[in-house]
Amino acid sequence: MKRYESGQIRNVALVGHSSCGKTLLTEAMLFTAGITSRMGKIEDGNTVSDYDKEEINRKMSIGTSLIPIEWKNNKYNILDAPGYFDFVGETNAALAVAEGAVIVLDASSGIEVGTEKVWKYTNDHKMPRFIFLNKMDKENIKYDNILEELREKLGKAVVPIAIPIGSDNNFKGFVDIVEMVGRECDGKNCKEVAIPDELMDQAESLREVLMEAVAESDEELLEKFFEGEAFTNEEIRRGLRKGIVAGDIIPVLVGSALKNVGAQALLDMIGLYMPTPEEKKTYEGMNPKDKESVEREISTSEPFSAYVFKTTVDPYVGKISLMKVISGKLSGETEVYNPNKDKSEKMGNLFLLRGKNQIEIDKIEAGDIVAVSKLQYASTGDTLCDKGNPIVFPAIEFPEPTLFMAVEPKAKGDEDKIGLGLQRLIEEDPTFSLERNVETGQTLIGGQGDIHLNVIKSKLKNKFGVDVELKDPVVAYRETIKGKSDVQGKHKKQSGGHGQYGDVKIRFEPAEEEFVFEEEIFGGAVPKNYIPAVEKGLREAMVSGVLAGYPVVNIKATLYDGSYHEVDSSEMAFKIAASLAFKKGMEQANPVLLEPVMHVEVIVPEEYMGDVMGDMNKRRGRILGMEPLGDGNQKVVAEVPHSEMFKYAIDLRSMTQARGSFTMRFERYEEVPQHLSEKIIEERNKEQK
Repeated sequence: MKRYESGQIRNVALVGHSSCGKTLLTEAMLFTAGITSRMGKIEDGNTVSDYDKEEINRKMSIGTSLIPIEWKNNKYNILDAPGYFDFVGETNAALAVAEGAVIVLDASSGIEVGTEKVWKYTNDHKMPRFIFLNKMDKENIKYDNILEELREKLGKAVVPIAIPIGSDNNFKGFVDIVEMVGRECDGKNCKEVAIPDELMDQAESLREVLMEAVAESDEELLEKFFEGEAFTNEEIRRGLRKGIVAGDIIPVLVGSALKNVGAQALLDMIGLYMPTPEEKKTYEGMNPKDKESVEREISTSEPFSAYVFKTTVDPYVGKISLMKVISGKLSGETEVYNPNKDKSEKMGNLFLLRGKNQIEIDKIEAGDIVAVSKLQYASTGDTLCDKGNPIVFPAIEFPEPTLFMAVEPKAKGDEDKIGLGLQRLIEEDPTFSLERNVETGQTLIGGQGDIHLNVIKSKLKNKFGVDVELKDPVVAYRETIKGKSDVQGKHKKQSGGHGQYGDVKIRFEPAEEEFVFEEEIFGGAVPKNYIPAVEKGLREAMVSGVLAGYPVVNIKATLYDGSYHEVDSSEMAFKIAASLAFKKGMEQANPVLLEPVMHVEVIVPEEYMGDVMGDMNKRRGRILGMEPLGDGNQKVVAEVPHSEMFKYAIDLRSMTQARGSFTMRFERYEEVPQHLSEKIIEERNKEQK
């Protein structure tokens, strides 16, 4: 592939709800551009985008695929992003490096949740975008109804530039409102035809809407519009491009990826109306040395800088880093600086990725996207730059994990292999977390949902040869006391020669702090050199409570009396005496079980508030407040026991049709209700036998 300058490049993300046809649309574009000789199918597992074993097995996109396409002396970097919500991090990364987006809709389903999510992201970032109504060959598609829904829900910036010709299985093309011609396609070629008579009135009506939108994009055109003068085709294209780049016009195209109708028009539209990287003007960053703000223009004359937006890890090939070159040029074997890690990196061979296929190149220019293998330090979100002109670009916003599961090997001795495999997988997926709970001994992985975690489980097996099970995490319960006790702990043992003797009297009571130790010894009843041993014995005993062996917290112990033996007493004897006193004191001071309580913030559309509130009550949650967010959503703030929140990510998605989201953090420990406490203690004691 030849080298392209920034003005010839278009970085475009294909986004939308799951199963709307993004991957098949990519296949149609590849076929139309002459890159492939036949279109792949999801069912056959032979598409260019979905090449990963997991994607082929599940028949869905899991990662963003980079698909470079050459079209009419331009190069398009098409970023085919997943639509399923568990892989939203991949979509965020694709949108972060694209200058424009094509929002793909299944015409038979209309606006779905995934459409709403990518619409909000692109709207917030004022990103130029098209809407591509796919699957127009399905039955009972009401085009006028879809247009009405789009303009009602997404705003008046949505402007149709095509009318379908034919319907259901007879859908064969569209009326091009910009050029005012018909275009019919047979799956391989498209030809220009006259506009069908029955569509002429609608075409003229929609053209008026388009002309008004075009006029509003440019003062000169607006003046001409009010004077009743017709626009030339060149003026229409100029105004349309200006409006699209500004985000004020969102054109609606129609097509069928399956029948390869509309792919050619989409390719032409991207070249005509999507902005080039250099039109983004500047990228803002920070100088890591003085923390001052600094900017880079997308230009080859600027110092080199690039942004790593995706990492893939293969146990055989190694690590591949995908990066967008923001400024300057990059050649193979160049040494660059990674300010995030404060390390220098030597670039290996540069190549372009088209799905899994590598296309070697010798140099890449500002605005383009390139892949580099086996970088030692770089990870997703890192900036690479010229060492003499350092800059760090802002990180991509990735969602925090919401569903956590414990990972356990099916075969003994695989623990180390699990850890190694998970660490490698974290490199390619920033929306996935790994932690070792020292208290429970479990390895926990966190992700965006059950499919996300199951994909990680499958990758562990297929890529790293480790078979694991996913289980609910163990809750980190605690024990404490509600009452007071006054007890004696006496350890006396005689077995020839020196014996063992320690005797303490201790008062136990609740405390605000985790552990308070005081001593009120008078007259040397317990020698001062043994008092630290008493405290140590209590602290060691607190590791395991009397109810179910959970750690003990919020307790005060006061050593006030005791006795010792001049020969037989020792630190060990007093440690044992203290632990005996602790056990007895806990039993007599009304011990109770405590559970972790989480602070939860849920954001949901207002229509789901009743369901969410009712569900919170079932989970023993306490609603602390509600706050309208002004965009049709409400924020619910609550406190909920941790044990009730393990599957909340799945349940909330089900309750709100995936429109709800939540964050959660540990707040404090609270007493477990008596009826639940008895069950937990019983189960725990069974496990320990």
